[in-house]
Amino acid sequence: MKTIVATLNAKYIHTSLALRYLKAYAEPEFPVEIKEFTIKDDPLDIASKLYMKKPDVIGFSCYIWNIRETISVISILKKISPDTIIVVGGPEVTYDSEEWIDRLPEVDVIVRGEGEQTFKSLLYAIKHQDPFDMIPGITYAKNGEVQVNPPAPKLELDRIPSPYRFKEDKPDLPKRITYVETSRGCPFRCQFCLSSIEFGVRYFNIDRMKDDLSYLMENGAKTIKFIDRTFNLDKTYALEIFDFLIHHHRPGNVFQFEITADIMKPEVMDFINRNAPEGLFRFEIGVQSTNDQTNRLIKRWQDFGKLSRTVNMIREGGKVVQHLDLIAGLPEEDYDSFKKTFNDVFELKPEELQLGFLKMLRGTGLRIQAEQWGYQYMDEAPYEVLSNHVLSFDDVTKIKQVEDILEKYWNKQFFNHTVPYITDHVFPTPFDFFQEFGIYWHKKGWNKIGHQFTDLFRRLHQFLKEKSVSSLDIIEGLMYIDFYRNFKQKPHKLWNHSITLDEKQTIYDKLWEIYPFASYGFQKRDMRKHVLVHHTTFDVQTYLGKGEIITKPGWMLVIYHPKKDEPIFDFVCSSDEVR
Repeated sequence: MKTIVATLNAKYIHTSLALRYLKAYAEPEFPVEIKEFTIKDDPLDIASKLYMKKPDVIGFSCYIWNIRETISVISILKKISPDTIIVVGGPEVTYDSEEWIDRLPEVDVIVRGEGEQTFKSLLYAIKHQDPFDMIPGITYAKNGEVQVNPPAPKLELDRIPSPYRFKEDKPDLPKRITYVETSRGCPFRCQFCLSSIEFGVRYFNIDRMKDDLSYLMENGAKTIKFIDRTFNLDKTYALEIFDFLIHHHRPGNVFQFEITADIMKPEVMDFINRNAPEGLFRFEIGVQSTNDQTNRLIKRWQDFGKLSRTVNMIREGGKVVQHLDLIAGLPEEDYDSFKKTFNDVFELKPEELQLGFLKMLRGTGLRIQAEQWGYQYMDEAPYEVLSNHVLSFDDVTKIKQVEDILEKYWNKQFFNHTVPYITDHVFPTPFDFFQEFGIYWHKKGWNKIGHQFTDLFRRLHQFLKEKSVSSLDIIEGLMYIDFYRNFKQKPHKLWNHSITLDEKQTIYDKLWEIYPFASYGFQKRDMRKHVLVHHTTFDVQTYLGKGEIITKPGWMLVIYHPKKDEPIFDFVCSSDEVR
């Protein structure tokens, strides 16, 4: 019997851990082939490739991000290969499985919940032509009636063979993201999350996990993401894994974890800050909301003071990259409340701040109680919220404009000097900056056209100039610093200042007299090739050294040294004004 398990990942670099668990548990009794595609692949092309394999059984792993495209593939497959048994599983079809069986007559069986044991039992029944009645954890149609078998018991995790040892995966380990879990389940009951439905937390044996991690690193895996819902729940277990990775990682390794920051013990962060190499770890921290009433309603118990302490320890330690999450659209979180949540979290200055919108996932408490809160949401995946009783669609649209600018001007980390100054000194709050610029961006129609790197700077400058901000001269200097630190070639002028070529030559002549360019091995004729000059109203060197803005008119020098990877910034003071 030929069996294929397949999924459509969001990108090629992603890998499906679920498929590998199914294969590991089913083999050697039932050989399984893994086929991974992406949501950008043509459904007919996917169906054709699967058809050419002549499988008896195809299992698809279904999520909110791939269900639409997966349905298209299944529809084609059932037409061209009607005898192939189609099985689907995954979080998108686990809940409301009766509805899915009615909606998708092409699907023969739905596997609900954890699928390793259930899928293997199903393969056994198919091979031996046994009835499905005694297989726990499946939903299927029988004689025109939907059959929902009792749920399957939870497996002892260490009974599942390692999903990381397939020889066909080895060539791709350096090129793709590897997903790892050390535990299943979550102790929390957040009503927007599918994990709230599970009870209890189960761990894989820690020595087994160390062995798997060693294998992955030895075979070239670079980026490894731990998908545990709360990696730091068990302090001893987490600390032992952190210590193992610190001492056994390879060059280029990056490990990402989801942590709950308000339960992170200070001694764990002290250990990481003392011992971890910079950039080895990335922490994803779900804040979601700082509204206490909202958090109570969604059964999310969070101490924002302790969370802030952890985030500050991480930032001050300088070892770990932080990614903080917010969710717009939660109960009783109106526009003004979300603005406060945003400002509370932005104040922590994480490297990345993801502003997401509530997804009314099947099976979650918020979806079940949607009517109580007046929720309107998309009928199809990803079931994103459109409005509720305190947040209008107009509010949602405005927050989406904030999200757009946040992604471009904060999370890309191109404006690490400019945006902090703007949010601290120019606008009443950080949210006001992102909101006003977002509204301006969309009114200009820039959301409908593409942009290059230089456009981001020009458009921000245009926005600030039209607002007549008083400190535009300082912001221009900061923007030049950000621009040159991210642009490896000598660029064109970003915005127009009235300076003639003769004036520029005069500046170069003066600078040659007072600045030791010869120490770089430059001749005077090399200046235009290797040196850029901009008038600035503050001392660039003092700012870069201490973070202080000290008023001092002069010239910022940006020196592109042939033997340096990064441009060199310097400052030459002069009483002459060049405009």
